[in-house]
Amino acid sequence: MTTHSALFPRSFKKDYPVAVRAEGCWIHDSIGKKYLDAAGQAAVVNIGHGVPEIGRAMAEQSSRIAFAHTSQFHTDVAERLAARLLALAPPSFRNGGRVYLTSGGSESAETAIKLARQFHLERGSSARFRILSRRQSYHGSTLGAMSLSGNVGRRVPYLPLLPEWGHIAPCFCSRCPFDMRYPGCNLACADDLESHLRENDARDAAAFIFEPVVGATLGAAAPPEGYAERIAEICRSRGLLLIADEVMTGLGRTGKNFAVNHWGVDPDLILVGKGIGGGYAPLGAVLVAPRVVDAFASGSGAFAHGFTYQAHPVAAAAGNAVLDYIEAHHLFERVAPAASSLRAALAPLAAHPHVAEIRGLGLLMGIEFVRDKSSRAPFEPSEGIAEKIRRAAMDAGVLTYPSQGTVDGVRGDHLLLAPPFILSEDEAGLIAKAISAALDKVFST
Repeated sequence: MTTHSALFPRSFKKDYPVAVRAEGCWIHDSIGKKYLDAAGQAAVVNIGHGVPEIGRAMAEQSSRIAFAHTSQFHTDVAERLAARLLALAPPSFRNGGRVYLTSGGSESAETAIKLARQFHLERGSSARFRILSRRQSYHGSTLGAMSLSGNVGRRVPYLPLLPEWGHIAPCFCSRCPFDMRYPGCNLACADDLESHLRENDARDAAAFIFEPVVGATLGAAAPPEGYAERIAEICRSRGLLLIADEVMTGLGRTGKNFAVNHWGVDPDLILVGKGIGGGYAPLGAVLVAPRVVDAFASGSGAFAHGFTYQAHPVAAAAGNAVLDYIEAHHLFERVAPAASSLRAALAPLAAHPHVAEIRGLGLLMGIEFVRDKSSRAPFEPSEGIAEKIRRAAMDAGVLTYPSQGTVDGVRGDHLLLAPPFILSEDEAGLIAKAISAALDKVFST
């Protein structure tokens, strides 16, 4: 454990083990303890830890050219990665789409904000600037991304700094904001976008952003059939760009190349992060559909935006190596059976009196905890239930991703699970065993 540190920590109230080595689904600390990484370190590690091919590819790239500023050069390694991402995207991206490479998900969100704004400027619609999103959403930690995010708890400290562009109802069937049930609800949560546009000045709305499966803030809440299609239809009819935030769900996490593929939806922008670099390099991207590209190319011809480290050659080499490894080992195809094993292992936990639901899509799963199962009443935030369960599971050798605010941005607890795609059946059993032991420890005191 750390005794003195020069690092500014995430929390001064935690004691952090020092990670020294990792391979497969396991991380080892400086005192010899090992941990099964059931969260993929925040849904990042998809191919597993310690894959030597990735480091070799990065070293080889660094020895050729480590950096070239994108205002002056493109590189073959970045061009190759962009082409491969477009090949994985929905078909509508493949004939004229482009890829803007970033250093992570928050930078991707910032880039999308500016792309959406300038797209409308290029088309002569200077009034359009608002990017609408959903309550209980999360799109990144920079101020622009936080402006999009609709999670109350995460916004509160920075409210004086954040514009309010408009948030609609979340798509959360387990806790429907309209107290309805699917399919009798007729997708009221999707139609809330139309209601917002009708009740406000729709002429200044530029785009709508959504997580196809809501990760950190709702604990892997997937939409019902028809939701994504309805949202896309409203955006098209109202002239809004549709932005899919696939930072968590993209690159195979849900069992498809992108989560939108489950519903056949074609967004205008797709945000990528986390799994694109697999944890080996800071890397993200925005996939840009042809009609958006055309507005820039036939208009001013320049995007008024940029990062020093965008399309970094060594990071791009990591991205290509990750995709090489995924292809060589057929890892996207392993998501469904691994998810089935994990769901089967977790299934007995559903009977626990404080487990409200086990949900998710592919290898993005959430376990929600409640004080009372019949009423689904949440625990009070002061009790810190998710964090207590995380600590107890960690003591049992399993790493999870806890979050509070599941219900309304303040109340509600869940654990998010997003293990590497190489998860074995035995490892799935270890995850369930550790969480079961953690529940016994937390709720027996």
